[in-house]
Amino acid sequence: MDNTPAADKIPERLNPLNDYLFLKIMGEKGDEEQLLGFLNAVLKRTGKDRLVSVEILENKVFAAEVIGDKSSILDLRAMLTDGTKIAIEVQLRNLGNMDKRSLFYWSRDYSKGLEAGHDYRELSNVITINIVNFEYIQSKKYHTSFHLWEDEDKTCLLSDALEIHFVDMVKYRKLREHDIRNDVLQRWLAYFDQGSPKELVEEVVQMDRAIQKAEEKMSYIRGDKEALRAYQMREMALSDWTSGVNYARREGLREGEEKGLQKGRQEGQQEIARNLKAMGLSTAQITEATGLTEKQVEGLNTPSSGTPVPGYGVFEPSPHKEKAEAMRPTRLIEGLNTPGSGA
Repeated sequence: MDNTPAADKIPERLNPLNDYLFLKIMGEKGDEEQLLGFLNAVLKRTGKDRLVSVEILENKVFAAEVIGDKSSILDLRAMLTDGTKIAIEVQLRNLGNMDKRSLFYWSRDYSKGLEAGHDYRELSNVITINIVNFEYIQSKKYHTSFHLWEDEDKTCLLSDALEIHFVDMVKYRKLREHDIRNDVLQRWLAYFDQGSPKELVEEVVQMDRAIQKAEEKMSYIRGDKEALRAYQMREMALSDWTSGVNYARREGLREGEEKGLQKGRQEGQQEIARNLKAMGLSTAQITEATGLTEKQVEGLNTPSSGTPVPGYGVFEPSPHKEKAEAMRPTRLIEGLNTPGSGA
């Protein structure tokens, strides 16, 4: 059986932010040039010296079941010459936990290198870079970075062990003006954005040698049947995840609305019953008027003397049943829907 992806199903341009494809063009041995270019573009914000070398730690080979598992995390890992660890994750779906998720994976990477009995000073710094396709951080900036600063004195850094970046593709697209000439990170994001016009992609490829290397790798992958099949499997897994989440959200909203309507109707009938009870009507009359059971009516607390009754002003319960009977709120009862004949 020929499992070659159908030509008509292959988009004109593959999505560089498909996390499998991102790893293939940026995170394999031999991809150091394009990875260095991207890292320098991101880390420039924090005033770091320009990087001249990087080691890609893992040349991952993924089994089909991993690629097809929508919950699996395909991240890129590298190390700088000073021992600083780099972790890059592409996340296109908002799981509502990106802050804690980042801290968890940062802590895992930070503590992984320390063996029992060793000095804490041997722990390496960890830089986490999250490329997200949704708005999460409460900032207007498309690129944000976080450290362990003292709350009131931002010149006091507890430790440079933690550095977490968020690169928001949604906020980048919303920029009124893009400056690919002077902003290298914007150049990269224009390349990563599958929706960028063909002319813009060609322009940034010509402008930047590192992006050109990434595009060369992309072209190679497009002609690799196995890699292309894995790419499409990953796209399908992410689409299935989105469809499942959207279905669950719709069902949850529908059930919530139904429960809300039912609760609202019941609470409304209970309020009417309380007022009728305060006016001295019998339990049988109230159950007939509201549809509540005798047990429900008997369990209701009645309004205290002087409580306003909707549509009747302040009502003082009558001590005499006859008087109460004469004062039945016929308007309130007649306003209720009653069962039809034979119901």
